[in-house]
Amino acid sequence: MRCPGNRGHFAPVSRGGTLLRRPAVFLPADPPRHSTLTFWQPPHDPSAVDHPSDTPLTVVLPDDPTAPRQVEHHTVAARHLPLAEALPLLTRARTAADTHPATAFWGAATLLALQLAARGRLLPRLTPTDQDSWGVGPLGADDRGRLDELARSMPTHARAVPLEGQRGDGPPRLPDAGWLLSAFVDAVADGLPRTPAAGRAAGHPEFTSAPTRTVSRHRAWTQQVAHSRDSGVRLSLRVELDPAEQAVRVPLVPQVHSLDDPRLIADAADLWRHPPEGFGPAARTQTLLALRRAAAAWPPLEALLRRAVPDCLELEEPELAALLGEEVAARLRTAGVEVLWPRQFARGLTTRGVLAPEDDQEQPDGPRPFALGLDAVLRFRWRFALGGAELSPEELDRLAEAGRPLVRLRDEWVLVDPEALRRARQRVDQRLTLRDALGVALTGTLATEPGKNDDPSDQAPVPVTAQGWLEGLREQLADPEGGEPPPVPEELRATLRDYQRRGVGWLHRMTSWGLGACLADDMGLGKTVTLIALHLTRKAEGHTAPTLVVCPASLLGNWEREIARFAPGTPVRRFHQQARDLDGLGEGAFVLTTYGTLRVDRERLAATRWGMVVADEAQHAKNPRSATARALRALPTDARVALTGTPVENNLSELWALVDWATPGVWGSLAAFRARHADPVEAGDPEAAQRLARLTRPFVLRRRKSDPGVAPELPPKTLTDRAVSLTVEQTGLYEAVVRELMGRIQDSGGLARRGLVVKLLTALKQVCNHPAQYLAETEPVLEGRSGKLELLDELLDTLLAEEAGVLVFTQYVAMGRLLALHLGRRGIPVRFLHGSTPVAERDRMVREFQEHPEAGGAPPVFLLSLRAAGTGLNLTRASHVVHYDRWWNPAVEDQATDRAHRIGQQRPVQVHRLIAEGTVEDRIAELLRRKAELADSVLGAGDAALTELSDEELADLVRLGQEVPA
Repeated sequence: MRCPGNRGHFAPVSRGGTLLRRPAVFLPADPPRHSTLTFWQPPHDPSAVDHPSDTPLTVVLPDDPTAPRQVEHHTVAARHLPLAEALPLLTRARTAADTHPATAFWGAATLLALQLAARGRLLPRLTPTDQDSWGVGPLGADDRGRLDELARSMPTHARAVPLEGQRGDGPPRLPDAGWLLSAFVDAVADGLPRTPAAGRAAGHPEFTSAPTRTVSRHRAWTQQVAHSRDSGVRLSLRVELDPAEQAVRVPLVPQVHSLDDPRLIADAADLWRHPPEGFGPAARTQTLLALRRAAAAWPPLEALLRRAVPDCLELEEPELAALLGEEVAARLRTAGVEVLWPRQFARGLTTRGVLAPEDDQEQPDGPRPFALGLDAVLRFRWRFALGGAELSPEELDRLAEAGRPLVRLRDEWVLVDPEALRRARQRVDQRLTLRDALGVALTGTLATEPGKNDDPSDQAPVPVTAQGWLEGLREQLADPEGGEPPPVPEELRATLRDYQRRGVGWLHRMTSWGLGACLADDMGLGKTVTLIALHLTRKAEGHTAPTLVVCPASLLGNWEREIARFAPGTPVRRFHQQARDLDGLGEGAFVLTTYGTLRVDRERLAATRWGMVVADEAQHAKNPRSATARALRALPTDARVALTGTPVENNLSELWALVDWATPGVWGSLAAFRARHADPVEAGDPEAAQRLARLTRPFVLRRRKSDPGVAPELPPKTLTDRAVSLTVEQTGLYEAVVRELMGRIQDSGGLARRGLVVKLLTALKQVCNHPAQYLAETEPVLEGRSGKLELLDELLDTLLAEEAGVLVFTQYVAMGRLLALHLGRRGIPVRFLHGSTPVAERDRMVREFQEHPEAGGAPPVFLLSLRAAGTGLNLTRASHVVHYDRWWNPAVEDQATDRAHRIGQQRPVQVHRLIAEGTVEDRIAELLRRKAELADSVLGAGDAALTELSDEELADLVRLGQEVPA
C-alpha cells in the first residue's frame, strides 16, 4: 500500500498521546529504513478527531465481530510517519495509558527488535532492488520462538491494510503476520547503523548512510556473511531456460536450516528423494505449508501442490510475463518467496536520453551562446539498452513485434516485459526548447518520459547526457566562478576582493550570454560595489544604455553615496517622489528608484530601454503575482540582476520567482517547478535536493561570510540568548490570553482558525514585550512592568559605559515608540527608524549614527524597526545588536544583525536576543536551535507554519511554564 510522504514537521513529544490511542499498521518499503508506520482512526469511533495532516487510508475489517470472515473495506483518516520518527512513540506504547492494542503490539515488536540489535543480531543484506540494508540475524531457536509467538498475537487492526494488485473476484488479502513482523524488525534494524559517525568508522558510506545506494556488487559478500537469517523453511523459485526447446522451467528451492545445524537443500527433488539426516518428514511438511501460503499469493503455484514431488513448474508465456511484472513479484515477496533469475539472461529495459543541437545548428558566433533565444529548438534522442547493450531501432522494433517475454537476440535469449517494449517503441525522437534543454542538461535527468500513451506510473527520472556545444555550455554554467574574470575597469575606485572579482566575472558572463543572474551573497559582503564594477565593465564594452536600480526607499542614499565613492563621475539620478525626470540621461548613467515608485509609475519607467535592471533586496518581488513583480517584469532590458541576502525566506517558490524574473521561463512554470523540485525537496528528499542544487548553481551565486577565503578579516560574531522572567502582571495577562483565545481556536476551523492562531501568537509576544504594548496604553507607565525592559536597561547601562554603539531591533513599531519614550525619559539619546520615516530623515539618521561621538554628539543607541531597517543599511559603528523580540524566521533576523556585522566592521559583534523564559518565545527559540540546519537552508516558514499545528500542539507551545521540550 503506497502512502503519501510526511510533508509536515512532526513533533512526537506533543502528538504522541493522541496517536497512541489510534491503531497502527506497518507499511513496508524498499529499502526497509524508508518504511512507514501509519496511525489510523477506526471507523465510527465517536472519539476520533481529524487533524489537518490526516490523509485517507483503505483498511479491511470484520463487518461483524461474531462473523470474522465477513469483511468490508473502510476509508479512514490516517497519519503517516517515517519509521525513524515513530520509534520514540512506540518505545513507550506499552506503558502509556489508553494505548490501542494494535499500537501496543508494534511497541512490543520495537522493543524486541532493539533487543536483538543490542545483542549484535544484525546482518548486511541487499533489497530486491539491490539497495544496501540491514536485517536481524542470525537468530537462534529462542529468538525465532519469540518472533513466532509475537506474530501469533498480532491484532487484526495491526495488519488491516490489504495487499495491492489482487484480483477483484476474491476476498481481500492481508499480509501474513509472520512476514509483516519480520519486515518490521528488519526495518528497525536497517535504520540503526546509519549515523554521521558510522560512515567515518567504516571508511565508506555503503551500509552506513541514510540515502539509498545500489550495491549489487556486494550480493555475494552479504550471502557469505549471512549463513542463515532465521530457522525454518523459506522458498525460492529459480527460473531456468532450455535454449533448444525454448522451455521455461522453474524449480522449487526450499531452504531448510537452523542456527544449530545450518544446511541448504539444493531443490525440492533432493529434499523428497534424498533428505539429509534429521531433515526428512518435518522439512517436507514445512515446505508444503510454505508452498500453500505461496500459492495463495500466486495461483500458478497450486500445480506444484498436486504433484507427488513438488520439484519443478513449467510456465507458459503469459505466466512468465506475469512473473516478470512487479505486481506478482511483490505478492510473492509478501508470501516469503524469492524469485531467482539467471545471471546470463539480459532482462530489464533501460532508458536514457541524449540532448544535441540540430545538425545544421552550429554554436552562435560571438560571446552570446544564447543569441539563438531560449525558444530555439534542440533535438532530444531516446536510447534503449537491454542487459547493458544498446539496442538499434531495428532490434527494438523486432523485440516489440514479437510480443513475447522470451525472445532471441544476438544469439542469446533475453527476458523482457512486452509492455515496457511497447512503451519504448512509442517514444520517438522529439524537440526541446533551449530553455527546457538547459534545465535537463544541468540536472542530468529528465523528470518525465514524454509519450502520447504513457502509463502514468512510468514517470521515473531518465538520465540524460548533452552533446556538442550544449555540453560545453553546460560545463561553463556548472562552474559559476570558473574562468578568468574581466579586467577591473579603470573608472572603478575600489580594490575588489578575490571573491568580488569572481562575482563580477560571473555576472559579466551571464549578462553577456543574455541570461539573468541572482547574486545572493551574505549581507555585508559588497554586493553594491560588485554591481557597480559590473556596470562599468559593461560600459567599457559599449553598453551605454542606463542602468536602473530598484531598491527599498531606505537604500536610495546608500546607492547614491556608493556610486559617488566607487565610480566618481558616473551620472546618478533619483527617480523618486517629485523628482521623476528621465530626460537627458548621460551615457552609462545610473537611475535609482524604489519599489513603491515603480508600482505607481510603471508606464514611464517601461518606456525606456534599459541596459540593465537591478532589483536590490529582490525578496520584495518574491511573490510573482504581486504588483511589484509584474511591474519589474514589464521593464525592457538587455540584462537583469537580482541582489539579495535571502533568496528564500519562506519556501522555494520565492527562489523560482527570483530566477524566473532574471531569466524568464528558464525553470518552466511555477507549478512544474514545485512538482518536480520544490515539493520533493521540502518533503526531505536528498536526491531531489541535489538535483535542485545543480539546477540552481548556475543562476544563483551564494557566498557566506563563513566560507573559506571570504572576508577572513571580518571579526567574530557571538550570539547570546538572554532569558528573562515575566513580571506578575505579564504572567496574569499571558494566562488570560491563552485561556480566552485557545477556547475560540478549539471551536473554529479553516481560515478563521488560522487567523485566531496568528492573533494568539501576536498577543503573547506583545505581552512578553510589555503590558503597555498589548493594552495599547496612550500614556503608559513603563518602569517595573516588563522583565525585558528591565534587562534592556541593565544591558544599556553596561554597554554605554563602554562607549559602544548599540542597535536595538523590534518587529513592532508600537513597541519601538514605547522604547524611544522610555530611553528618552532616562536621558539616553536615541533615534528611531521605521517604515514611515521619510527617506531624507533616514539618511540623516544613518549619517548621525555612523559619526563618532566626539565629532558631533551622535546618538549611541539606534532603535530600528526590523522590517524597515533590516536590509541595506551600513551601521558598522555598532558592536552590539539587541533583538528585543524574536522574528521567527532566522533569515530575516540574520539580515538585521548584518547591519553591524559586515565589511568595514573592526570590532567583534555581540548579538543579544531577549527571550521570556517559559513562554512561547522560549519554545520557539528551542525549535529554531534544533532546526538550525533547516534554518540555514532558508526553508523555515515562520509564523505561517505554526497556524497548522493541532490544538494539542498549540496548547503545548503556548502554555506558561519553565519546562521547555528537549
